[in-house]
Amino acid sequence: MTTFLLLAPIAVPLLGALLYLGARWRQATRWVSAVSATLMLAAAITLAVDVATSGPRTALGGLLRADALTAFMLIVIGAVGLLATAATPAFLRGEIDGGRATARTATRHSVLVQLFLAAMALAVLAADLGVLWVAVEATTIVTAFLVGQRRTRHAVEAAWKYVVICSTGIALALLGTFLLNYAAQHAPGTPGLDLAALTQHAAGLDPGVTRIAIALLIIGFGTKAGLAPLHAWLPDAHSQAPAPVSALMSGVLLAVAFYAVLRVKVIADVVLGSDFARALLLVMALASLLLAASLLLAQRDYKRMLAYSSIEHLALVAFGAAVGGPLAYAAILLHILGHGLVKGVLFLAAGRILQSEATSRIDAVRGLVARQPVVAGCLGLGVLALIGLPPFSVFASELGIARTGFAGGLGWATAAVLAVVVVIAAALLGHTSRMLLGTAPEGPGAAPAPRPIPATLGLTLVTGLVASAVLGVTAGPLGSLLRLAAGTLTGAS
Repeated sequence: MTTFLLLAPIAVPLLGALLYLGARWRQATRWVSAVSATLMLAAAITLAVDVATSGPRTALGGLLRADALTAFMLIVIGAVGLLATAATPAFLRGEIDGGRATARTATRHSVLVQLFLAAMALAVLAADLGVLWVAVEATTIVTAFLVGQRRTRHAVEAAWKYVVICSTGIALALLGTFLLNYAAQHAPGTPGLDLAALTQHAAGLDPGVTRIAIALLIIGFGTKAGLAPLHAWLPDAHSQAPAPVSALMSGVLLAVAFYAVLRVKVIADVVLGSDFARALLLVMALASLLLAASLLLAQRDYKRMLAYSSIEHLALVAFGAAVGGPLAYAAILLHILGHGLVKGVLFLAAGRILQSEATSRIDAVRGLVARQPVVAGCLGLGVLALIGLPPFSVFASELGIARTGFAGGLGWATAAVLAVVVVIAAALLGHTSRMLLGTAPEGPGAAPAPRPIPATLGLTLVTGLVASAVLGVTAGPLGSLLRLAAGTLTGAS
């Protein structure tokens, strides 16, 4: 049973990919992706219950391992994956009807999305740092084809930029992995690259070699998480990718990459003390926040606006990780899930707006409330949730990060973070309000009359917002899992 639970999040989407390869995307198979994500989420929840009651589990001779943090991340992948895949049939139908895609394109898209989900599941289930690196690199290869799906000049350019910058970051992480393996080979117990063994024997690692390895690993995986200084791929890739893929990249992929940073930080804190990783993450977080704020103020593209917002939120997660401690870790994990749900809704809504308005320029979209009330309502509420207004979960997680920041001796940095967050919130509200309100353009440049939103897409958007609101009021059964996952990062469990 344990082996089945650990294999299911990887095997199910792989089977979905094989099914799409054999049967193609058509009316009878269009919901396979959503069923696959549902099964992944069910397996993740079952695994979380098992881990919470019986402790960490392993499978395939120790190649796969699941603790509370792994189970939580699998829930994030399954939940956001379900949102994205549930909206995919309506999105692909709109692309085909608009002449921007064919049934063959839809088949390729569906196969790649299933491989994408499988790679992310493997990344969080990997017991070995080397396997984790391979899985993260696999997500780069798979998503590069998805980013360039439309095959326009901008899409192809974004895909190449994504590959080059992320491959540079992943190369740094690979060098860090080699150095950490070298340190492990000369440590008592020779733990190799097994993450649990590395944590257990971390005190015996050479501090000098480990310091260089940790810096390379955090910067390398931080690149894939969209953090400065190697962040430039993110706005291009997110803005050019199909809407469901943007939802997955922003809501899950960035979090999976930061999961790798968290695993590395646990080792760093034992070997080097908490100050080294804290300083590095603090610099990256503050730089990313300032960058996001400066570029959001004058942003003219609403998909890029959401992309820069992703940099902001991963910077908040990095800041919470820099603070450290059980409460801070619980807050950032809640933030990862809440941000994933809300950002998934927003990118899906943005994809519908792009299909109906035929433009991604903020100044060319006006009067959405009158013309597309459901999409406009979800976009407006999603932005309110994103900037941290109650009752949405981002409010609770940001409050937790701020409280632990002030209590953890980083009052000056916390105050600076909050000031930048307020500026970003004002920018997001300003841009979004112009899209929702006002009078729609008339005459030759007027946007075509939008068709009614598909019922499945509307239900998906509303469900994501409701889930975020419920999570903001009470974490429910997730509360105990959050505590256990935070304990994993502090060595308490």
